[in-house]
Amino acid sequence: MKVVKTEEAIGMVLGHDITEIVPGAFKGVAFKKGHVIKEEDVERFLRIGKEHIYVFELQENEVHEDDAAITLAKMICGDGVYFTEPSEGKVNIIAKEKGLLKIDRDSLDETNDLGDICLATIHGNRTIEKDALIGGCRVIPLTVDRSKIEAVEDILKEKTPLFQVRPFKNLKTAIIVSGSEVFKGRIEDKFGPVVERKVKAFGADVFYKTIVPDELEIIRDKVIECKEMGAELIIVTGGMSVDPDDKTPGAIKSTGADLIAYGTPVLPGAMLLVAYLDDIPVFGLPGCVMFSHTTAFDILLPRVFAGEKIVRRDITRLGYGGQCIKCEVCKFPDCYFGKN
Repeated sequence: MKVVKTEEAIGMVLGHDITEIVPGAFKGVAFKKGHVIKEEDVERFLRIGKEHIYVFELQENEVHEDDAAITLAKMICGDGVYFTEPSEGKVNIIAKEKGLLKIDRDSLDETNDLGDICLATIHGNRTIEKDALIGGCRVIPLTVDRSKIEAVEDILKEKTPLFQVRPFKNLKTAIIVSGSEVFKGRIEDKFGPVVERKVKAFGADVFYKTIVPDELEIIRDKVIECKEMGAELIIVTGGMSVDPDDKTPGAIKSTGADLIAYGTPVLPGAMLLVAYLDDIPVFGLPGCVMFSHTTAFDILLPRVFAGEKIVRRDITRLGYGGQCIKCEVCKFPDCYFGKN
């Protein structure tokens, strides 16, 4: 830092906070440390009594914290994401629309590992609402060497942006409720309405819904029929355990579907099934989806509606963070559940 005459400080960076006192009206910070001094600021400095001030003089290779935050934000924000104007050197990263939040964890870690740069985020692979906070970006010092910014550019070269929000697709959804006791009218269907409510939260069109008995051939034929009717998502409820009368896993497999997983390392939701009939995602849902507020189904469903194809590794990674502790008031997805 150095001391300069106020009139000669235009374009320099203020090295400390400047307090202003207006008797009976105001006492507070007039200019914050790090402020880039403009020509129109000079008169106010002089009124405060500051004819000389401490300033940082930026060197050719140095970037002011505000400019650095903006430059970084432009590099890391992809589709569906925007950032705010800098405040005290920090910008907020915000969701432009409702969708699936994607964060490149490897690039995030590499960037933070450079030092002098702070990128803090919420968890990814979750539903995020429009205008919700994703994270914050800033540099730690008041000025940062330009090489740090260039290093981030190198990390992100030929990669997807660090932050993206993928919009949900309006998938034509078919729901097949299995259960002879429901089919024969012995009990009311409680499962179908739960599933319908969950998928409609993503803007889905439930164009077909039916109830079938616990018979493998009938369930199989209904799944194939749904495909032929143009379904883009097929969900079969019930019949997912190991009881002799539970036919859903075998019925889905017998359609020729590619079975990704029958069973997940998630509680509740261990007996969930994920398959693909050609490119159409097919879920087999265990009874816990009807009774528990949040299950493995709620973790995977946003990814399907965002157009992602679930692979086996996506399932196996759910074990870390896969135990729901059943809070008295559920805050999902604003919790660790399903955030590996």
